[in-house]
Amino acid sequence: MFRLSVLSRTLQRSFATAAEHDVVVIGGGPGGYVCAIKAAQLGLRVACVEGRGALGGTCLNVGCIPSKALLNASHKYHEAKHDFAKFGIVADNVRVDVAKMLDMKAKTVVGLTSGVEGLFKKYKVDYVKGWATITGKNDIAVKGVNGAPDTKLKTKNIVIATGSEASALPFLPFDEKRIVSSTGALDIAKVPERLLLVGGGVIGLEMGSVWSRLGSKVTVVEFLDQIAFPADRDVASNFQKILMKQGIAFEMKRKVTKADVGAGSITLHTEAAEGGSPKSFEADVVLVSVGRRPFTKGLGLESVGLALNKRGQVDVDDHLRTSVPNIYAIGDVVRGAMLAHKAEEEGVAVAETIAGSVGHVNYDAIPSVIYTHPEVAWVGKTEEELKAAGVKYKVGKFPMLANSRARTNNDADGFVKMLADAETDKLLGVHIIAAGAGELIQEPALALEYGASSEDIARTSHAHPTLSEALKEAALATFQKPIHI
Repeated sequence: MFRLSVLSRTLQRSFATAAEHDVVVIGGGPGGYVCAIKAAQLGLRVACVEGRGALGGTCLNVGCIPSKALLNASHKYHEAKHDFAKFGIVADNVRVDVAKMLDMKAKTVVGLTSGVEGLFKKYKVDYVKGWATITGKNDIAVKGVNGAPDTKLKTKNIVIATGSEASALPFLPFDEKRIVSSTGALDIAKVPERLLLVGGGVIGLEMGSVWSRLGSKVTVVEFLDQIAFPADRDVASNFQKILMKQGIAFEMKRKVTKADVGAGSITLHTEAAEGGSPKSFEADVVLVSVGRRPFTKGLGLESVGLALNKRGQVDVDDHLRTSVPNIYAIGDVVRGAMLAHKAEEEGVAVAETIAGSVGHVNYDAIPSVIYTHPEVAWVGKTEEELKAAGVKYKVGKFPMLANSRARTNNDADGFVKMLADAETDKLLGVHIIAAGAGELIQEPALALEYGASSEDIARTSHAHPTLSEALKEAALATFQKPIHI
């Protein structure tokens, strides 16, 4: 019956008027555009409303993609300047051209965002350029941008996928030149002599790593007693030591209380989170990275009786449905980690639900990655979470220094850490610090998705010599002993 209903909707699409849709997705980021494409593939008449002027949301335009372009470019520069000689490669007078680096980043973004627009055309998703306001449970008004006209849409279902925006400090508003959010940090015109990061989370550490490699003296001021929260504490501690070896300084358990913005420099005043002496820091550029908040401005939620919770999120049930049955919400605007791939999975689940199937997201198998060098990646539970839940567990740990491929690459910082149930050996969590950890984490994610044990990984042949052998060895360490230590 499901296949017949999808075929029927597919045949009816050509007879629908421009204002009649099965689904209107508000927001063209990873969650929104994936939801729109999947719904169209399932035979629904779909429109996606986006006011940025380009599809892809924060991720493709001013987030994941441009930051990774700069991380890759800065890593290549740092390798050429500091590491090539170890391999017998002579590269004299290596220098960085920031303008060309930024141009390369911009071209990457344009190529990918235009690619999403091409997919919309391929699957006949109506791309509506403008800012959407919900005026009724089946009605949306769109204020056109970039020459597009104002329009009104009628739809059977609405999906809110409006993403998030950077949170600012009240006494330190962004000017995106000297006081920057993650967006402004992507376009700093020249390498600042001193860069101060307010917040030691993922975004701050990634962008701080970029500019540190290029020559900035980077200092991180963090309110908590660990960086990269909510990473496993053991991982976060070791990660911090690695970054310190790379030249990044850390001021932990400090709260920024005041800022003096002068013509030549910016001075931030801090106090210790648990008492102690105040301390001030000077910088040429300050990156404020204290989190993100859901973006719902102008959305008109009140018109259908939708209120935000205390965290500014749209509340949803297990099927991502709001209190209005035909209105759904996904991605950064709802509870859970603010990750592009989490939003994508939710977008697919909602599209399947609307099309009459069963959509589901396993939040325990969604990986997280910090794209510094080495990278940090994890999936599943941390030790702290297992202890809090009273779960008895085993730990298997293997250092990258004992991995042959890591040693031949002269890139052996980090380790693999596996957590498995003490009685059943079911895999509970995997945490990695290593070059390419973001790729390595996909095997444990698959293992968690299908309820594998650590022994399942240990008894799977891993090609030699590869970094992935560290996963096999860490798995062995949870129930027997690793071979190579």
